[in-house]
Amino acid sequence: MHQVSSFITTVGQNINRVGPHTFDGPDYTVSNYKAFSNVRVSPRATSSFNSIKFLHPNLSQRSLFCTNATHDEEASAKAAAASADSGAPTIFDKIINKEIPSSIVYEDEKVLAFRDINPQAPVHVLVIPKARDGLTHLGKAEARHGEVLGQLFYAAKIVAEREGILDGFRVVINNGPDACQSVYHLHLHVLGGRQMKWPPG
Repeated sequence: MHQVSSFITTVGQNINRVGPHTFDGPDYTVSNYKAFSNVRVSPRATSSFNSIKFLHPNLSQRSLFCTNATHDEEASAKAAAASADSGAPTIFDKIINKEIPSSIVYEDEKVLAFRDINPQAPVHVLVIPKARDGLTHLGKAEARHGEVLGQLFYAAKIVAEREGILDGFRVVINNGPDACQSVYHLHLHVLGGRQMKWPPG
């Protein structure tokens, strides 16, 4: 069992070194996005996790593979907030421009929806406006953004419908560093495919 535990720890450390955990995890760069998008958990790792899970039923796979996630996310969110209004392109701009790959679920003239590379639910899709227009986060919304905000939520409904989760899904917006937002291009998380709990994290 010690060998299994050591193996899981090593896998977790390797994944942490390769890249961030989710789009509102540590800040994204093109290089670590591409690297992390190719990470797959092997059957051996899954089997080892299941062995440990048997002995520790309350242990989650995320806690094993992302032991430093909370600290990393908080530090990353603070760093991202410091340059939120710089106007520099974000990882989402590169996805919109098709400079890096993504798994697109829905797209129209104003909105793009694509799968999170490290889903926190069986369905985890991000919905973003194609034009940032100063809307780095919801706290920056102005009256002129009313139309695009409505389009984002309508797109979230379309995503839920296409993914077969219309009877139970959650829409999440992380706003600012205290909410661990680290990509300053407004986005909605659409999560579903399992029983959601309340209160959230």
